[in-house]
Amino acid sequence: MSSQPGLKSRPLSPAVAMLDLHPAPADMARLVIEGLSRTPKQLPAWFLYDHEGSRLFDAICEQPEYGLTRTETALLNRHAPAMAAALGKGVLVEFGAGSARKVSPLLEALAPPAYVALDISAEHLRQACRNLQQRHPTIPVLGICCDYSLLQELPQQPLLAGRRRLGFYPGSSLGNFDPAEAVTLLGQFARLLGGDGRLLIGIDQPRSVAALEAAYNDRAGHSAAFARNLLVRLNRELAGDFDPASFRYEAHWQGQHSRIAMALVSEHEQQVSLAGARWRFGAGEALITEYSHKYSPEAFRALAAAAGWQALERWSADDDSVSLHLLQPATVGSAPGRLSI
Repeated sequence: MSSQPGLKSRPLSPAVAMLDLHPAPADMARLVIEGLSRTPKQLPAWFLYDHEGSRLFDAICEQPEYGLTRTETALLNRHAPAMAAALGKGVLVEFGAGSARKVSPLLEALAPPAYVALDISAEHLRQACRNLQQRHPTIPVLGICCDYSLLQELPQQPLLAGRRRLGFYPGSSLGNFDPAEAVTLLGQFARLLGGDGRLLIGIDQPRSVAALEAAYNDRAGHSAAFARNLLVRLNRELAGDFDPASFRYEAHWQGQHSRIAMALVSEHEQQVSLAGARWRFGAGEALITEYSHKYSPEAFRALAAAAGWQALERWSADDDSVSLHLLQPATVGSAPGRLSI
């Protein structure tokens, strides 16, 4: 990964280790300049996840309007033995692990030789690894702080050497990427996991507009605080002078794209200093903080096939709002297809 600083390894306990591959400030500044030069302005979704942002996201997941986490957790609790049997043996690699609260049923059913957690928030990941190792003391744990969407290979580590790799990507985080980016990311996962790997991935599906918009604009205000914390982080890390109070938070369903668009909208015309440049925001102009695309089972299978994956099994909630799909690399010699959804 070209944007990574030097590899650092820090032991946390006899069975837990951390690698720090977080993008350097100069790389963050470059991404900010690229994102704010777009129309509409948009920054990578992982910018939301500093330590405070990760804490706020955990709070969002507990809100009554946000059912994805509860539904996906229930699916894992109910079907973990069947999922483990379908996955087979190997090291479990979780992309975007966050607090790593969902993986325990799989760890209990799989009893893998090791668990590897990838996430962008170093402090949050460090605590998640400690907590997980306490719950599963016999399973070695490795945390890797990184932008997993840019990771070209998994680091050379004894825990991974010579072992089959199984991917776990819950939370419908794939929805933060537009469809073309999602195909690229899924193809990258295929390379990271190898030809004998498998991937268990959570997908949030379309449903009523009212339910979707409420999930991303909870009454307690955690979603709005989560978005505004992005501006606080930019001020702190990239010498910005955003006034968070001068932006309102909005989340709307865009049916033509099958996605929720979350944005901070400028309340008035203003100029902001950030990353060594001045940026103009017009009154009512949006800064996209993230998208969340929703896929029907058929649309997701087409997406996966375009990235060189073959769908094996699917476990779905009773109301068919959330699914966990099991994928394996397509037949050796076959090429990725063309996305058409």
